[in-house]
Amino acid sequence: MSKHIEKLKKQLSEISEVVNSFRSEAVQVKIIDRFLDAIIESEKGEVEGTDVFSKRGRKPRSGDEDESTPSSQGRKKPGATKILNQLLATDFFNVRHSISAIADYCKEHYDSDFKTSELSGILLKLAKENKLRRERSNDNNRFEYVRA
Repeated sequence: MSKHIEKLKKQLSEISEVVNSFRSEAVQVKIIDRFLDAIIESEKGEVEGTDVFSKRGRKPRSGDEDESTPSSQGRKKPGATKILNQLLATDFFNVRHSISAIADYCKEHYDSDFKTSELSGILLKLAKENKLRRERSNDNNRFEYVRA
């Protein structure tokens, strides 16, 4: 058991620089998750090293997919960036909206359940590109977004 832990520590330290080069914590977690899955599978002798990080080579864990998920039906839901750009093309941002209101709207109208943390970076980028204005609300001191 101790040998396995030491081996794992060594492997993690070898890839830590690569993993930490990604700014997104979500990406870092996915890389580590895939890495650990690959180690488990390789110890079972079921995975070859060349297919470790390809999507086709990864077996879904139990509960990862069921028949109601879009990926199992062959199509994916649009991401947060795509949906926010679609909203920019409408009159949605003619009125100020908080991040939580935007997330609720996406859930109701696009069937996409985004966390506010997923939307905040994209909204900030749109504000920096002068597509949106980012203003503090007088009511709750939180940011609201409106067309620039």
